[in-house]
Amino acid sequence: MARILHIAFPDEWAAAQAAGAYRMSTRGTSLDDGATFIHASRFEQVGATANRFYADVSQPLLLLVIDTERLVSALCDEDLDGSGTTFPHLYGPLNLDAVVDVLAYERGADGRWPEVSPQAVS
Repeated sequence: MARILHIAFPDEWAAAQAAGAYRMSTRGTSLDDGATFIHASRFEQVGATANRFYADVSQPLLLLVIDTERLVSALCDEDLDGSGTTFPHLYGPLNLDAVVDVLAYERGADGRWPEVSPQAVS
């Protein structure tokens, strides 16, 4: 099973469960707002992504662990900024049954969002 991660706020995940699908693209933007895809990361990308885009967030976050084989919407691996690094992008809503685990994600003792290893999730 190939897995990717999406950083989520707890209230947005709860709303998705009530609605039947997750539609948040990234922090503060959803597919309903005109975003074309949902941002995701591989395990080795999560810490850097969180520290770049969630640096000012003090509340704990969630990591949605997604089984890519269960996805209904199209998944593409893309380098949109020309940096040479690709990220997984989900073009459409995230079906809830593709989320195989939900992990609490909290800052480390050093104040930074930590890296996540696949072994920590298995």
